[in-house]
Amino acid sequence: MAKKSAVEKNKNRRKLVDKYAAKRAELKAIIKDREADPGERFEATLKLAALPRNGAKNRLRNRCGLTGRPRGYYRKFGLSRIAVRELGSIGQIPGLVKSSW
Repeated sequence: MAKKSAVEKNKNRRKLVDKYAAKRAELKAIIKDREADPGERFEATLKLAALPRNGAKNRLRNRCGLTGRPRGYYRKFGLSRIAVRELGSIGQIPGLVKSSW
């Protein structure tokens, strides 16, 4: 089980990302527009820098939904490899069969 503080920190980051996604996209569009006035682009850059850093999508960490484990994450299931194996072995994940040969 991951530290509770790390899991909660990531949850708070998800909320901030959702809150500021539209604003960040709007500012980034202005910054990337080569036809826009350089002063306007600079202002947009300053506004983007003033937004919370944890509102950036790349600061999120994929974590297991059950244990909070950050590594060995399967996007398809939203679980870590260990949780997938355990749940798959007891038949809790439909269609998942443990391989053997």
